[in-house]
Amino acid sequence: MIFNELEVWFDPVPRAGPEAMAMDEWLLENCEMPLLRIYDWDGDWGSLGYFAKLAEARASMEGVSWVRRPTGGGVVDHRGDWTYSLVVPRGCVLAEMRGRESYRLVHEILMAVLKSEGGVPELSDGGDKPGGLCFENPVPFDLVDGNGRKLAGAAQRRGKKGLLHQGSVTPGSERRLRGEVFAEMLAESWSENEILVDETRVMQLVVERYGSQVWLERC
Repeated sequence: MIFNELEVWFDPVPRAGPEAMAMDEWLLENCEMPLLRIYDWDGDWGSLGYFAKLAEARASMEGVSWVRRPTGGGVVDHRGDWTYSLVVPRGCVLAEMRGRESYRLVHEILMAVLKSEGGVPELSDGGDKPGGLCFENPVPFDLVDGNGRKLAGAAQRRGKKGLLHQGSVTPGSERRLRGEVFAEMLAESWSENEILVDETRVMQLVVERYGSQVWLERC
């Protein structure tokens, strides 16, 4: 377990890419305790990392709309995936760890979740590969099956408010059940909460950043 206490939010609203990213940033701005958000996408979306090249993303995948994440990493196809975010305030152990260690720790727990569903995941020891289609290019501590096919990956951003960890997992058990098992393995105590969202601030982030062409085309 990583946390003593954890909030869990099964976000009830499927969101378009820019709003999904803005929601994570707003949560990071305001988090006071670790929070696990589990959410769905409104439409067919792909996301690309902060430093990824949009032209390469578009060439790698057709039939999706694109949004740029605030976190690193490469390109992810979110059509049908199980998507989550961990928002961890500064001062918590996970937020103070080095990136590789926090990544490994979260994925070791997620590996146990997938094993509880009957899967046989393992931690990848693949070399770092910049950019690219994330689910074709596992990096160290991603989760893969016995054939090396990627099952789960994530990207992180650290800032003055804490850690944002955004993850994507291949579909498996029912959305809520997987979230509850994940929460139980992450924390000694967890509670499901409804979040009172500051829609004005979220929409401001959509307009000024995540929904803007300037942001999308920055690389």
